[in-house]
Amino acid sequence: MRTTAIIPVKRLGSAHTRLDAALEPAERFRLAEAMFLDTLHKLRRAKTIDDLIVVTSDQAVARHAGWMGHRVLRQERDGGHTQAAEAGALAAKGVGADRVAMLPIDCPLLDPEELDRHLGRTPRTLIVPDSAGTGTNALILNPPDAFAPAFGQDSCARHISRARSAGVSFSLERIDSLARDLDTPDDLAALRDALLLDPSPAQRTAKVLWELGAPTEPVVA
Repeated sequence: MRTTAIIPVKRLGSAHTRLDAALEPAERFRLAEAMFLDTLHKLRRAKTIDDLIVVTSDQAVARHAGWMGHRVLRQERDGGHTQAAEAGALAAKGVGADRVAMLPIDCPLLDPEELDRHLGRTPRTLIVPDSAGTGTNALILNPPDAFAPAFGQDSCARHISRARSAGVSFSLERIDSLARDLDTPDDLAALRDALLLDPSPAQRTAKVLWELGAPTEPVVA
């Protein structure tokens, strides 16, 4: 089964605006770029991911992805996470993907081995909730156009409803390393604390967080 990862990336300069109270725009840019690069490097280690498409209107993002040998679907402007994910899924289907894994860049603790366990266990569509159980941090669709994604607030319930309406066999599965995303200053503090203890899961992100004011240098095991 050929699986393509879809990574929608908005312009880095407009990423994580909900962190305005904690970070300046230039700091948000650096953090978003580091998380994006960490995510790409993680996915290169995932044995169940055969291909990767980055969907973006950001030239720097497209350049990074191209340098790493990934497909890039360029957009003229940011159309939102849902639109980008759906465009990527259709592009993946057009080049022979059997299923797609729609993944975010704001879960830098992603464990490729954990992802492999879930993707390798079943070919079914998977809906992966966030830590609150209301949002969707990953959506694995088999086939790639099984139903239209609908990310955003309370998206987990929408995805369950759409899967049922489409008659798609699916599982609701928590993937621990994808449960923690980056939406609030509290999320930022929790991520910083986790990476201070062990920066190895996301070294670029850990370095940026330390340089932006983490209280102590990351501990290297």
